Amino acid sequence: MPAQTQRDYVISQFERAYGAKPEHLFQAPGRVNLIGEHTDYNDGFVLPCAIDYKTVIAATARNDNQVHVVAADYQNQKDTFSLDESIENHPEQLWSDYIRGVVKHLQMRGHRLKGANLVVTGNVPQGAGLSSSASLEVVVGETFKGLCQLDISKQDIARIGQEAENQFVGCNCGIMDQMVSACGEAHKAVLLDCRSLETQLIPMPDELSVVIINSNVKRGLVDSEYNTRRLQCEKAAKLLGIEALRDISLKDLEHRKVLLPDETYLRAHHVVSENERTLAAAEALKQGDCSQLSRLMAQSHASMRDDFEITVEPIDFIVATLSDYLKEKGGVRMTGGGFGGCIVALMPHAMVEGACQLIESTYEAHSGIKETIYICTASDGAGEVFHWDESQSSARRVS
Repeated sequence: MPAQTQRDYVISQFERAYGAKPEHLFQAPGRVNLIGEHTDYNDGFVLPCAIDYKTVIAATARNDNQVHVVAADYQNQKDTFSLDESIENHPEQLWSDYIRGVVKHLQMRGHRLKGANLVVTGNVPQGAGLSSSASLEVVVGETFKGLCQLDISKQDIARIGQEAENQFVGCNCGIMDQMVSACGEAHKAVLLDCRSLETQLIPMPDELSVVIINSNVKRGLVDSEYNTRRLQCEKAAKLLGIEALRDISLKDLEHRKVLLPDETYLRAHHVVSENERTLAAAEALKQGDCSQLSRLMAQSHASMRDDFEITVEPIDFIVATLSDYLKEKGGVRMTGGGFGGCIVALMPHAMVEGACQLIESTYEAHSGIKETIYICTASDGAGEVFHWDESQSSARRVS
């Protein structure tokens, strides 16, 4: 759904639900990780960008402490809860917990909130590894920041979103998704230090498109295997006598290889080498060096396949097919937790149509599964879209 259509839709749904135009409109994007996989929980580096698929909330403040929510994409399911009572998980609607969790964690940090009428919609693909949940968490934080004039930074909103997902929803995610949704910028990637949370905006070459291909392989093993990989990384750090795998170079890891069981070493090798690749990829983006970017993304995918063992054959097929097509003019790799999900490719605009046709003509015949393709641009992070001034019967565009 195009951005203007999405805005018009959420406004119309708000008027239908509450009988008036919303006072505010807020948005937060999904994200794709260009390189830096499974490095976030090892205190390492990641290089994502926000994408032009977003979650949008239309909102008006209330004069009481009730929060009313309508989920426009879930057949207008509703949720209502009070700021004066303990906020608990919703027994039947998982989407509600992301909203309740952020509100609860804002309160836990001492922020004074007021009630609101909300309508939520989004076009971030769900279950594709593009962070639809983080997009929702961040836009809820932005909404209450705007309605209640909270003195909190975008980094604060990201941390609150992560806390809500970890402690309220119950998913042990890292900080990357929320940070890039909150802090992204148009035409730039975000180099994030997952230990310090320092960010550096990296210009994206004007000639490159971001193409995401969802393999639509159901990721049945991702939760259990994610936890296993995380434990293996923690074991490696402990045996090496370091705080996290961020704290050792690839050269030193080779020298101390004897300290690690074979499988544990392979897991550590992926993380340590991926950190180095991520920093090198940020520099390649700055320089517009597509051939170097191509090599680094290829090495990243091979490492995920061979050292971390998280790819699956349909994903490997897409990567190999596009690699042969792009050569050194672009890069391609799996992105996300693994065992299915998406690949991300950076390629010249002129090669996008050919790449899409190639995958459309080969992937389903090979795998028996139909892919979904998203052509994206690096986009701005979360913020207010407009403020409706009822006294002037006009909308003031904020961003």
